[in-house]
Amino acid sequence: MATDKKQPMVQFKGILKRFGKVVAVEKMDFNIEEGSLVTLLGPSGCGKTTLLRMVAGLEEPTEGDIFIKGVRINDTPIHKRNLGMIFQNYALFPHKNIFDNVAFGLKYRDVPKEAIKEKVMQALKMVRLPGVENRMPSQLSGGQQQRIAMARAIVIEPDVLLMDEPLSALDENLREEMRREVDNLQQMLGVTTIFVTHDQREALSMSDKILVMKDGRKQQEGSPKAVYNEPANHFVADFLGHSNFMQGEVVDVDDHHVNVKIETGDVLFAENKGGFSKGNQVEMIVRAQRFDAFPKDEFEPVEGMNHFQGRIKDRSYMGGEASYFIELGTDREIHVISMMRTRIYNIGEEGSVQVSPHHCHLIPIK
Repeated sequence: MATDKKQPMVQFKGILKRFGKVVAVEKMDFNIEEGSLVTLLGPSGCGKTTLLRMVAGLEEPTEGDIFIKGVRINDTPIHKRNLGMIFQNYALFPHKNIFDNVAFGLKYRDVPKEAIKEKVMQALKMVRLPGVENRMPSQLSGGQQQRIAMARAIVIEPDVLLMDEPLSALDENLREEMRREVDNLQQMLGVTTIFVTHDQREALSMSDKILVMKDGRKQQEGSPKAVYNEPANHFVADFLGHSNFMQGEVVDVDDHHVNVKIETGDVLFAENKGGFSKGNQVEMIVRAQRFDAFPKDEFEPVEGMNHFQGRIKDRSYMGGEASYFIELGTDREIHVISMMRTRIYNIGEEGSVQVSPHHCHLIPIK
């Protein structure tokens, strides 16, 4: 007996947005499950904020429909969409105290006065800022103001929480703290959240699902693990993390491996995940962190692994890890990011690296 599939909380069906002759969002279909945190990820100008603004009602789709809880909202006024919104600049009212800032949305929903007070105090407690209700925004730090913006957004118990680059105005240490704050709060509330960012670390660390965008088009959607380990194309692999790209031709295929002859003449092995045949032109993608690096005199190659020898051309110390560019004796170099287990290798030093076929991902060259 078939079971009914649960209705997504948010659905985009054939959504297209034009500004004059410019297509900001290409026709797109995309579902967001209830209770999930979905990140729209991509460079500036890729259409991610435009997509968010269409959900919010700040922009109208040129074509297509948006549904929340199965109801088409294209013509629903902003104030009737029951959405919480958090922006990069906090958007707090500077002339209102914290209580009135947080209570703002409740006062337009005919919530009784006593209930407003209870809800505001509970929201401040949830963002770990109890007792600040009588202060003004200017008396709070940037991180505290962002927490107040979060309290204002969640106090109305929204169906969907929209977050547009909410952490980008914060310094790096505070961003990391607020990243955890947002993640923990979203999981505690279970509210469906659409999060816009260009920061890959935010997307990978917080999301249930990531939608990668470029030039208004969807490049890939999937779990953080899927989009990182199995990128759909060169752009996704390059945008998320540090990758090595090696073009070549498939010279053999068996049950376990696809053998690829790359530009240097070396034959490398990738795990056979299906879909490739002898003669196919492919691009092999290997994340910089997937290589193991060794000094030349300490290297013992492991059977079944891909390995290279070369000379360290450049090096960057990064605290707990080091970034190396290793010249392979031709005009080819590979990027290796290695944990600082023993020592830092020096520029000019010879070394060896190896990587498992499991970490060699293939995409077709069309």
